[in-house]
Amino acid sequence: MIDAHHHLWDPARREYPWMAGAALDPIRRPYTVDDLRAVTKAAGVHATVLVQTVSSSEETAEFLSIAAAEPVIAGVVGWVDLAAADVVDRLASLDGPLVGIRHQVENEPDDDWLLRPSVLAGLDAVAAAGLAYDLLVRPAQLPAAASLAARLPQLRLVLDHAAKPPIAAGEWEPWASGVAALAARENVVCKLSGLVTEADWTGWEVGHLRRYVDHVLDVFGPSRLLFGSDWPVCELAASYEVVLDAAIALTGSLSDAERLGVFEHNARRVYGLDAGGETSSRG
Repeated sequence: MIDAHHHLWDPARREYPWMAGAALDPIRRPYTVDDLRAVTKAAGVHATVLVQTVSSSEETAEFLSIAAAEPVIAGVVGWVDLAAADVVDRLASLDGPLVGIRHQVENEPDDDWLLRPSVLAGLDAVAAAGLAYDLLVRPAQLPAAASLAARLPQLRLVLDHAAKPPIAAGEWEPWASGVAALAARENVVCKLSGLVTEADWTGWEVGHLRRYVDHVLDVFGPSRLLFGSDWPVCELAASYEVVLDAAIALTGSLSDAERLGVFEHNARRVYGLDAGGETSSRG
């Protein structure tokens, strides 16, 4: 299995603005490669994709260095200033198993941030570099994401956490329609990740997630879904093992070949990983 979405961090070394507030206290501690190795080995996961946590070129450089030395980390989704005039050079300077770029668009007050001319130019450079772009958006930002997918069909887009459906509130629209519109673009895939923390952290059950997972399965199809743990964020609501077990249960209707895609092969294809999980190319 390949875990296509996890993080590492150390609050003693770097500030994480999204981690503010007492509710995040349970995960406000260092999570290291040793911790990652322990949870993935216990779960039978043989390769992972490490994803940025802050808008920091320094963090991305650190992650690339960590991944180069750690066999379990097959690739890194890093960060770059997409609006920078020299974004092409900045992308070219990133040395290591870089497979994608991400910006925390969910925190941008402008729901059309992705469509700014400078950002579009940066995203075009990401595509030209042979990299994927991870979309971290709220439901209100899905129309802009769909427009982006139409404007840059050459860019591989990976929707993180299924656009964060409002599971705890039991709400459906505009999330469902927005996800369906985005899924109509063939250059977009979706991560089956981050859902337990969109549900009630202390009272969620697999059944609470099913309607939302069934919807992304319907609109994307199993060939465009990737499993991701969102560890250690998931620990706010569930352990690594419980998250994996939930994903397995929620994909129980799929064939063996389709589940192999969701839990391994689709991540290889989307992020350019070879059979061993390592980065094969930027193409």
